[in-house]
Amino acid sequence: MLFASVSAMAHKIVLVDDLDGSELGDNAVTTRFSLNGAHYEIDLGDANRQKLADALAPFISAGRRASAGAASARSAAPKKRGGAKSNTSAIREWANANGHTVGDRGRIPANIVEAYEAATGK
Repeated sequence: MLFASVSAMAHKIVLVDDLDGSELGDNAVTTRFSLNGAHYEIDLGDANRQKLADALAPFISAGRRASAGAASARSAAPKKRGGAKSNTSAIREWANANGHTVGDRGRIPANIVEAYEAATGK
């Protein structure tokens, strides 16, 4: 005979302050922040959350708010390109006349578009 024993087990999740280890109870809040492109999450109680806010306050007041998807300072903002057929025929004509090889159809390489824009101011 085979006997099986099944016992119900309850799981209790206890959130603790990541800084001092104290239990957070029902007022647990995850605080998110970013620095130099790295994103962080930390669970803090009211007192430590206030300490973080106080420590960052002078930097926040002197800084600029950026959108969540903002590019880093090292990357250039993408250039706006016209829609399809914006000036591709002019770019192709210029490229072929100036020693670049581009086909009659298909995508024009970015370096050729940039060279065209630099040469023509368009």
